[in-house]
Amino acid sequence: MSWQEHVNNPLWPILVETVHTMAMYPHHKAYARDVALSEQPDIKPTDLAAKLGISLGEALVILYELEKTKNEGKP
Repeated sequence: MSWQEHVNNPLWPILVETVHTMAMYPHHKAYARDVALSEQPDIKPTDLAAKLGISLGEALVILYELEKTKNEGKP
């Protein structure tokens, strides 16, 4: 199962809501966008989680949202 397929899980909205309530989430997302992805554009969620010291769930949500934002900006 690829990490993108997690969004089809019925528990996905609960994970996203939980991650969004975390105080450091905006900072982790900004760091992932500005630093981690520029250094390693194809970083895996497990690697991002280890690099930032965050949960796999938070890493999944961050990568999903950054990918979604990137794709929305394409013509």
